Amino acid sequence: MTRLRDHRKGGVPKTRARVEIKRCDSLSPTIQQSSLYNSRHRVTTLARKLRTVDYFALGWGTMIGVGWLVVMDDWLLRGGVLGAILGFAIGGALLLPIGYVYGQLVKAMPDAAGEVAYTAKVFPRSFSFATGWMMILGYFIVCPWEAVAVGKIAGYIFPALDSIELYRIAGRPVYLPHLLIGVGLTALLTVLNYRGIRLSATFQNWTVLGTLLLFVVFVSVGASRGSPQNFPPFFTHGGFVSVLLVLQIVPYFMAGFESVVKGAEEARPEFQAGGFYKAMWMAIVVGILFYVIVIAAVGYVAPWKELTGEKFMTAVAFERAVHSRWIVSVILTAALLSLFKVFNGNFVAASRMLFAVGRRELVDHRLGYVHPRNQTPSTAVLCIGVATASCMFLGDAILVPVSEVGSVASAVGWLAACAAYHRMAARPRERMIAAVGVIVGALMILMKIVPAVPGHFTIYEWLALGIWIALGASLRRKPVILL
Repeated sequence: MTRLRDHRKGGVPKTRARVEIKRCDSLSPTIQQSSLYNSRHRVTTLARKLRTVDYFALGWGTMIGVGWLVVMDDWLLRGGVLGAILGFAIGGALLLPIGYVYGQLVKAMPDAAGEVAYTAKVFPRSFSFATGWMMILGYFIVCPWEAVAVGKIAGYIFPALDSIELYRIAGRPVYLPHLLIGVGLTALLTVLNYRGIRLSATFQNWTVLGTLLLFVVFVSVGASRGSPQNFPPFFTHGGFVSVLLVLQIVPYFMAGFESVVKGAEEARPEFQAGGFYKAMWMAIVVGILFYVIVIAAVGYVAPWKELTGEKFMTAVAFERAVHSRWIVSVILTAALLSLFKVFNGNFVAASRMLFAVGRRELVDHRLGYVHPRNQTPSTAVLCIGVATASCMFLGDAILVPVSEVGSVASAVGWLAACAAYHRMAARPRERMIAAVGVIVGALMILMKIVPAVPGHFTIYEWLALGIWIALGASLRRKPVILL
């Protein structure tokens, strides 16, 4: 059994409230006792309604978006068919130790704060806040991105929606119908999450199921029409560089499995703690298989090199193979369902993180408010909804560099969680696994920030990161020391 060491010094401040959690054999008695957070008042607890299947739908649904449709050409131009497959397979496999660490930590601390709670046990308050603030960015930025993407997909299905241009940002048009669709979807998800986690989870479950079923349909049909002769070139920049360029984007497209821990306080009373671990590992494994299969399928059904300039390359490749428009409808429907679930999943994770840092009074404590009837973090939910709708008006030209920063933000959270576990774990085996997670997280960060590495941050990514850090510094609350 794994034993964790408690690195907290001194006693527990009187201003802290205890939240009882289930005992876990893998923890030392000190950490088994409670999960602690700062609060001025005892608040209504979050509703406890989630099951293992709900957590899998949250983890996998938050991870798999519409990149396989919207930016498939970028993936293949980065690595070629085999380079992209190896990039996602290797990158996904490297996340398994991190998933293990999260599974152990959530048993110890089923706290919506996730990485904030874990790092608070062993690191200074400022480190804990910085980690949480970066994770909020990683989840939140996906929301306006998906809100913009739904308008683009709708415009592809109904070209008449690509009209009434309001303005341009960086040369890209922003259309009124696209904004209305995105704002409408944002409002729907805000209402669902405001009213209750059960409504949100049911929506997530059905969209995940629909996405997987339609994925099986179009891949199966395509597999009977393609040819291995379409695969070349297997690599676009040489083997190592091709895989490396794809590995750089894996943190963004595989981030989300750890969103499971953000809903840890909302598990059913009879829920077994091992269910968190199972849900995260299943999300990672199924995510790897999904990406590998869809990349291989696109490379198999058509000569992909000829299609890289096409809008929604995945749909075009299958249409050419099947010679029918119906397959495009199936793919776009699957993409819309996938968009709904990744939007909702990241909305849940972002609102829980914002709620948690508010409850700990790392930012304004009013963000830690729980609706007395719905038992949801209503203030945090409304803030995420309003911020998402507002950021939509920036258009995808501005959101692209911020999304690149989001991939690094996720890696920062993974590194911090593994570093915290490394300090808490008592057994050498557990510390070794945590060390692997730290190394993986650090490498994923370095791949994006070191200038010598192809695909590193440009001035726009650094600017976006600087703005987010400045915003966090302005909102952070300093601790009040009571004598």
